[in-house]
Formats: sequence, structure tokens, C-alpha cells
Amino acid sequence: MFELLVTLCLQSEPAVCAERLLPQPEPTSEAQCIASAEARAGLWLQDHQELNLASWRCLSRADWLAQHEDFTVEEVAPGVFVHQGQLEVFTPENAGDIANIGFILGEEAVAVIDTGGSRQVAEGLLAAVRRRTDLPVEWLILSHMHPDHVMGAALFQEAGARIVGHAKLPAALASRAETYQDNMARLLGGEAVIGTKVVLPDETVEDRRQLDLGGRLLELQAHKTAHSDNDLTVLDLESGTWWLSDLIFVEHTPVIDGSLTGWLALLDEMAEREVARIVPGHGPPSVAWPEGGEANRAYLTKLAEETRRAIARGESMGSAIEVLGKGLQGDWLLFEEYNPRNATAAYKELEWE
Repeated sequence: MFELLVTLCLQSEPAVCAERLLPQPEPTSEAQCIASAEARAGLWLQDHQELNLASWRCLSRADWLAQHEDFTVEEVAPGVFVHQGQLEVFTPENAGDIANIGFILGEEAVAVIDTGGSRQVAEGLLAAVRRRTDLPVEWLILSHMHPDHVMGAALFQEAGARIVGHAKLPAALASRAETYQDNMARLLGGEAVIGTKVVLPDETVEDRRQLDLGGRLLELQAHKTAHSDNDLTVLDLESGTWWLSDLIFVEHTPVIDGSLTGWLALLDEMAEREVARIVPGHGPPSVAWPEGGEANRAYLTKLAEETRRAIARGESMGSAIEVLGKGLQGDWLLFEEYNPRNATAAYKELEWE
């Protein structure tokens, strides 16, 4: 089996180039790869007018996998693999690899859950899949709209996966696509974002849906506004692994981009469910439930309590957000990056209760 890799350069900055994988849904021989390379590259470039093709090469599957051997995943349950993102903000050095992403293996197909913040990260994840199976990646499940979870989605779509997300995900992504593209170029730099683009889901979930990977059922559930307005969770019924993504943060300061009160209500509801483990959006690959989510809930509860008291005292939002949640700073990473945003969101929401 051979993979087609193309070297692409930004038209606006010819010196900025990167090698990217153009995946095939079906394996190819070296002869097939070589014979189809020019046509495949030309067709792909039609949707990437900002890029020029510098060169291409066909690489054996083994050699391609060797390029990504440092991209690690942990098997948190039989057939459930999680790659732990770095507890950092976006930087050129991490290429957007800052969220927990992974995949679940069935007897007939694979489901990938989230893709990381760039095509470069997604290629590492696809390589991790291919080190373990040649089964088709039939589904890509996007847990919500945030760029650290979705910006590598195009790679899996090209590899033949159908993308599924919350019913509100298409509108959320469409309205933010241009901003995401601009922000990724600014935060990651030109090389890291080559080939990275926002793509919309092929299918959506209004309430619940099951996906059958062959002898393995996944239960998808769309939730009301909480962390965002398009949170989707995935329960692997076989192993009892519940992929909660950014509904639970561990170590990393939680981020409110939906509703503080909605998030707390949902956490109360979810705490009643018995599962073997959860996969948080940031932090360790898996934690116990519900105790693994207690710190996240405590942070949101404390922020809500302090915000309500500040509003009752008549404090302005400008003065209140300087101190709201400050007592929790020692408990969380990236606190200064995200707590002021959370305090602002909390004040805006709770002042109208």
C-alpha cells in the first residue's frame, strides 16, 4: 500500500511550504498511486486556490507511518483509543494539538472523534488508526464547534468518512469559518495551516442516534446549550466509555461559550448516569465518573455564586470580572487566558436572571 504526499506552498508566500497527505478511501499500489497522482493533486487543488503544488511522491504505508510514530494514543478501554492534547494555547510548535481526540474500532468500521486543530494533527491521528487497522474510517464525529477539535476534519472527509455532529453545528461552523481560518493562520503560522480548512457535517443529530461499527454500537446524544450550543456526546455501549469532550475539563481551565447555568444543569443530569469512564476534552485521556468531573462543576458553581453576589452588590461588569473566580487560580492551568472570558460570560448571563 502506498500513500500520496504532496508538497504545497502558499501562493502569497512561496517560501512557506509543507508536505501533506492526500488520503484515498481505498488502498493503492505504487503503480496506482503514481498513475493517479497528478490528477488527484489537481482535483484537490481546485478547492485550495490559495496553494500551489511544488512536488509529489508516493510513499509506502510503512514509511508514511514511520513519519508519525511520535503521535501516540492510549487504549483506555478495549478498542477505544485517545490521543492526549497538550495543555497549551495554540502555537506554531504544537500545530493545534491541544485537545483530546481519538477513535473507536468496530468489527467492520472505525469512528474517529474530533480531529485536532490542524490537518497536520489529523494526519497523525489517521496514522494512529492505520497502525491498528485497515478498516474504513466510516464516521467522523465532531463533539462541538471549537477549532482545536474540528480543524482537521477535511482530511477524514477526503478519506471517505461521513461527518456527523449536533444539529446546531453546521450553523455554528459556517458563521465562524472565516474567523477560524484567519485565527489559525495568525496563531499557528502559514506552514501549520496549509491544507487546513473548515468543513461542515454531512449529517446531524437532533436528539439521539446510534452508529453501528459492526458488533459495536455508539450512542450519540445532542445536548441543550452548555459548554457550547452544539455539544454532542458519544457513549461506547460495549466498554461503557463516555466521550464527553469539552463538557468536562480536567486541569485545563473550563471555557464557557454557551450557558453557565445550562452547563451546571446538564452536569447535574449527567452525574446520575453510570459509566465505566469518561474521556474529557482536555486533561488525561480518561477519568472516572462522576468524580472526574467534580472539579469542573466546582469551578462553574463558584463562578456563578461569586457573580450573583457581585451583581447583587451593584458592581459593574468591568470591576467584577477583575476578581471573579480569582480564588480558584491555583487549581487550573491557563487560568489567565480563560477565566476573564468566563467571568465576562457569567456576568452577561446572570445579570438578566
